[in-house]
Amino acid sequence: MATSRVRTRVERDTLGTLRVPARAMYGAQTARALANFPISGLAPHPAFVEATVRIKIAAARASARLGLLPRRKARAIEGAAREVLAGRWRGEFAVDVYQAGAGTSHHMNVNEVLANRACELLGGRRGDRALVDPNDDVNMAQSTNDVVPTAMRLAALALGPAATGAVAGLAATFERKARDWDGIVKAGRTHLMDATPIRLGQEVSGWAAALRAAAARVEGSLRELREIGLGGTAVGTGLNAHPRFARLALAELRLLTGAPLRLAPNGFYAMQSLAPFAALSASLRVTALELLRIGGDIRLLGSGPATGLGELRLPAVQPGSSIMPGKVNPSMAEMLAMVCHQLVGLDAAIGSATAAGQLELNVMMPLVAWDLCHALQILANGVRAFDERCARGLEPDAERARAHAERTVSLATALAPRIGYARAAEIVKASLRTGRSIADLAAEMAGLSPEEARRILDPLRLTRPGRA
Repeated sequence: MATSRVRTRVERDTLGTLRVPARAMYGAQTARALANFPISGLAPHPAFVEATVRIKIAAARASARLGLLPRRKARAIEGAAREVLAGRWRGEFAVDVYQAGAGTSHHMNVNEVLANRACELLGGRRGDRALVDPNDDVNMAQSTNDVVPTAMRLAALALGPAATGAVAGLAATFERKARDWDGIVKAGRTHLMDATPIRLGQEVSGWAAALRAAAARVEGSLRELREIGLGGTAVGTGLNAHPRFARLALAELRLLTGAPLRLAPNGFYAMQSLAPFAALSASLRVTALELLRIGGDIRLLGSGPATGLGELRLPAVQPGSSIMPGKVNPSMAEMLAMVCHQLVGLDAAIGSATAAGQLELNVMMPLVAWDLCHALQILANGVRAFDERCARGLEPDAERARAHAERTVSLATALAPRIGYARAAEIVKASLRTGRSIADLAAEMAGLSPEEARRILDPLRLTRPGRA
């Protein structure tokens, strides 16, 4: 039985020649990386690929303006890059996330794809390095060591607004709920035990404020990423780059991205340190912690429906059990919790990798690039889905909430300024022992009239500052 053979062509790099699939747009270095790193099956994040490609456009334009790269080559490189940005050739970027340090394999993957496609656009064939060379032309005045950290910054800046927008959108949902629910009184709970009354709107306003602060924290971390070190080449000195290259490339990147980029005041810091990425990741982790807390509160307040707190009704988005008919679970809150736990784990990896740099470079950049892009993406998607499929559809059970507020023994706190802490505590103990209400016992044990006891212990009044 005949076996089909994959057609190949010969490509060359500094290690020699190598056969690559004839249909492949990449070249020898990419093929070696695919063979060397069959680790996870995870390809580079699309935002990271697009950021790298935009850098190649900016670099080609700058080098052409300086008269160092023939304009026809620069136009062909940009044409190839534009095709990638339009969605073509995405399968050609397949080097595993866990690869050679610093991202050289990813970087050369991009260089080779753009070079080979540029050759075709100029009427040549793939692999014709005399026509367009991945190192000498596509990578002119650049190094992995300044391109990859710049691409990481651009990718984060591209993904960041969706993440902060989703968090701010959820905050806005809770702000609307807080206004709508401001008149609903409920029992407060501290230590998961009865506490003094609170309005549901007040409780939810705290969620909104926490998320507003979280979004602002992430936005603040993103601002530092606007400082780029492109033009530093191998170690930050700018060797092999024209003195005007960095500023010309920066101007082109501003046009391509719309971001207010600027050259880093110290290009060596921009190449050596991953601290800005760790700071962004940390802000995402804190956001995740807040979301875990808020999502957990929603699950508790919606627990039941018959035997839990039941003060919130969560939208039913899908059946909750394969064996218990009619059971509905807080599925969207559970999904959000999984996203948040993953964000905490990604931050731990990013933090550890940030400390792993040596001297002029941190070779853990591919790991940080993927983890950070993944974190921004799942935060944006997870929060948006939770907002649309859960938060906006939350409904209160005002009667049940009021009943809990009237039964909480911590109503006795309002009696303390009048009768003293110790006597109020005795009333609480008597209520727990007998099951009688705090108001009835206050009238009996503290000498208050029934009317005065009810006035002092009105749950809604107790949600405002001051002495009852």
